[in-house]
Amino acid sequence: MNDVRIAVPPYFSFEQNLGYLTRSADECLFQVESGRVYRWIEAGSERHAVEITDGGDGSLRLRFKDESSAEGKEAVVRFVREWFDMDTDLAPFYAMAEQDPLLQEAVVRFRGLRLIGIPDLFEAMCWGILGQQINLKFAYTLKKRFVELFGSQLEWEGRMLRLFPSPEVVRGLRVEDMTVLQITTRKAEYMIGVAELMAAGELTKSSLKAAGSLKEAERRLVGIRGIGPWTANYALMRCLRMPNAFPIDDVGLHLAIKYRLGLPEKPSIKQIRELSAGWTNWESYATFYMWRTTY
Repeated sequence: MNDVRIAVPPYFSFEQNLGYLTRSADECLFQVESGRVYRWIEAGSERHAVEITDGGDGSLRLRFKDESSAEGKEAVVRFVREWFDMDTDLAPFYAMAEQDPLLQEAVVRFRGLRLIGIPDLFEAMCWGILGQQINLKFAYTLKKRFVELFGSQLEWEGRMLRLFPSPEVVRGLRVEDMTVLQITTRKAEYMIGVAELMAAGELTKSSLKAAGSLKEAERRLVGIRGIGPWTANYALMRCLRMPNAFPIDDVGLHLAIKYRLGLPEKPSIKQIRELSAGWTNWESYATFYMWRTTY
């Protein structure tokens, strides 16, 4: 039997998470069809193509393309649990959010939505860099071009599944290899620089986790060329799962607050700090739910 079941935690809705995953037709690292998610997963030293569906009995069902070892299956299960943030207890978040004027509608509307992550640090950093100062649609377009040209690919049942390029691949690129995709020179330089650090082992997920605090992890990241507070907090939120990571400068967050409160213009950073005072240690989830209200 080449299937695996994962028991889902309380406050988990596969339907809500699928809704988030289908937000862009240009997503290239997984495919969603008829309630099924298809993804090629690199876990440890192995790669596995997997179909993820609702098991219908309080579980997710993982169907593997090929026979896998017990260790390989365990690695994929860990990846999926991390991707869907299945180990976070959302009860305290919902208790807070149900009393919060900004969040109370969102947590009813999207109940069971998890903060879908980016388990790979290099991918998270590059996605943050690509998204700097452009709209989300164009950011997806750039990522798709980048992955299709430099990533790995696998065909399964008529679908083309892809993996994000590794740091070792990207460190060997020239800036011109990326600018032809409409990635700016600066962003190409930043991505290659991050790739060099990661390929050399100077920037790792484990070292950021060991930093001891959000502020220290943020400090380490903003010391890297091209990484400002927004990109750092985005990576710490989506990849490191730091609950108090807060990309407060995010335009999408500003617009979500503006629409929610019916403001004539986007709120100031000072106003956002005041409005989010009750989000302490849940800033990442609060931001994610506010984003979700805008698409």
